[in-house]
Amino acid sequence: MGFTERQWRVNNLKEERKLIVATNNKGKLQEFAKLLQPLNVKVYSLKDFPQIGEIEENGRTFIENALIKAKTVHQITGMVSLADDSGLEVDYLKGLPGVYSARFAGEPKDDKANNGKLIAMLEGVPLEKRTARFKCAIAIVDKDGKEYFAEGSCEGLILEEEIGEGGFGYDPLFYLPQYKKTFAQLDMETKNRVSHRGKATEKAMGILRKIFL
Repeated sequence: MGFTERQWRVNNLKEERKLIVATNNKGKLQEFAKLLQPLNVKVYSLKDFPQIGEIEENGRTFIENALIKAKTVHQITGMVSLADDSGLEVDYLKGLPGVYSARFAGEPKDDKANNGKLIAMLEGVPLEKRTARFKCAIAIVDKDGKEYFAEGSCEGLILEEEIGEGGFGYDPLFYLPQYKKTFAQLDMETKNRVSHRGKATEKAMGILRKIFL
C-alpha cells in the first residue's frame, strides 16, 4: 500500500475526533476505549492501519517505548496518537520483567508462557517477598506533533498460581491484598479505577481534553 493510498484512507475517516491507540492487544484496546468514552472520541487501533506494521520497541524505559510507538503512528497517519508501554516489575527479581514483560518467555508473545516463567523464577519465595507493581507510561502526540506524557502504577503481590479468568497478561498472578482478588478477578470498573493503566489514563484525559475540546 503506497503513501498516497494511506493518506486517502486517513483523510476519509469521517469522524472529527479520531484517536489511534497504538496497540494490537484486544484487551488493552477495550480498556482504553472504556476509559476514553467521556471524550466521545472514535478510537482506532493498529489493526485498522495494517500498513503501519510491527513497531520495534527498543527503548530502555516504558516512557521511551511509548513515545516510539506514538511518534511512529503519528508520522504515518497524521492523526492524534496515543501509545502506552506497561509492564510488571518484581522486586525480588530486581525489576524484571520490566520493559521485557510482553516477551519475557521469548517470541512470539505468549501470556501463559510469560506467567509460567515468572512462577518458576519465584518458586519457593515467600509471599511477603513477592512484592511487585504494574507500571504504565502513556505518550500522546497531537496533530501538530507535540508530545505529552502521563504515568501510573499499582502495587501488589505475585501469587504462586493463576487465579481468575478476566484481564490479560500477568493479571491472574497479580494480587491486590486490599481487595483480596487478582487483577483477573476484578470487575472492569474497579480495575480501571485502581490499575496502573487507569491512573495513567486519568492523567492523560486532561491532556486529551485540551486536544479535542
